[in-house]
Amino acid sequence: MQKNPMTVEGAEKLRKELDNLKKVERPRIVAAIAEARAHGDLKENAEYHAAREQQSFAEGRIQEIEGKLGNAQIIDITKIPQGDKVIFGSTVDIINLDTDGTVTYTIVGDDESDVKLNKISYQSPIARALIGKEVGDIVVVKTPGGDVEYEIDDVKHI
Repeated sequence: MQKNPMTVEGAEKLRKELDNLKKVERPRIVAAIAEARAHGDLKENAEYHAAREQQSFAEGRIQEIEGKLGNAQIIDITKIPQGDKVIFGSTVDIINLDTDGTVTYTIVGDDESDVKLNKISYQSPIARALIGKEVGDIVVVKTPGGDVEYEIDDVKHI
């Protein structure tokens, strides 16, 4: 079975969500089901059905997170030797050579990626183009709108 890379920060975030689901949400849902059962006939009890649906979603998410954590290869990027090469966990400043616009991305695992926070998956086309390159290198990223050239301006290993 292939392990999926994940940063320490990403693993901790999933552990917190799992802990919340098990210690807060699960007991709340069980209490809601018990309360709804006390109201009588379950066939037409909307509160009961809603609580059972919440329970199903919560249990599914618990299993999903446990699976992700069990299959994760947690990488502590602070223990990786510093250098100018782009690697998993790097924060990279790149310049679009067509527009001179600068963008900063952090390369993370699939489950941690969030474009709004400029965290991109190591499997994304732009990350694959960047990994292994150094400051000053020009990379070409294939996009649906055509090839885009970027220059690597800075690499940080936070």
